Amino acid sequence: MENNYLKKSPYVNSDVQTAEYLADFINGDTAAFSKLYNLHVNMLYNYGCKLTTDVELLKDCIQEVFIKIYNKRLELDTVANFKSYIIISLKNKLCDESRKRVNLSDVAVEDLDVVSSDNIEKDYIANEKEMLDGVFVSKMLDQLSPRQRKAIILYYIEEKKYEDICAIMNMNYQSVRNLIHRGISKLRTCAA
Repeated sequence: MENNYLKKSPYVNSDVQTAEYLADFINGDTAAFSKLYNLHVNMLYNYGCKLTTDVELLKDCIQEVFIKIYNKRLELDTVANFKSYIIISLKNKLCDESRKRVNLSDVAVEDLDVVSSDNIEKDYIANEKEMLDGVFVSKMLDQLSPRQRKAIILYYIEEKKYEDICAIMNMNYQSVRNLIHRGISKLRTCAA
């Protein structure tokens, strides 16, 4: 029941699947390439929509990124973070295509509607940090006994009062305070 208080990050399973599909694809499994594509295409599309308003250009660039991945699959074993790799590849491809279009266009540079990628990168980094923080908190809470974990979750995450925790856990006030104190002390020791 305690595990319902902390939701597992969807990024963890996605990263495990990505690693499995990537390894299979590098070893020649073309079905794994389709799985990689299906797993990441929506994320790339959503990311790309923040970089450009030209949906057709975005779709073309996403296809180009995956064509490049398919053609260079033997070089992918050196990629440490596939998700970051494809995001950066898409960003670079969009920049390249935008530069080409500006050079071929009669529109003045001042008249172009440019979407800044600074906030998108900051959001991506913030989301990654939040995901890692969630994994860290989950691992730390796993170090506690089930009763300590439940008491700390009720107090700090659900922001229940000691009296409410006493009723929920069927314990007296001082026992709950001691339980939380010992749990926090153990967390501090583990984190050090």
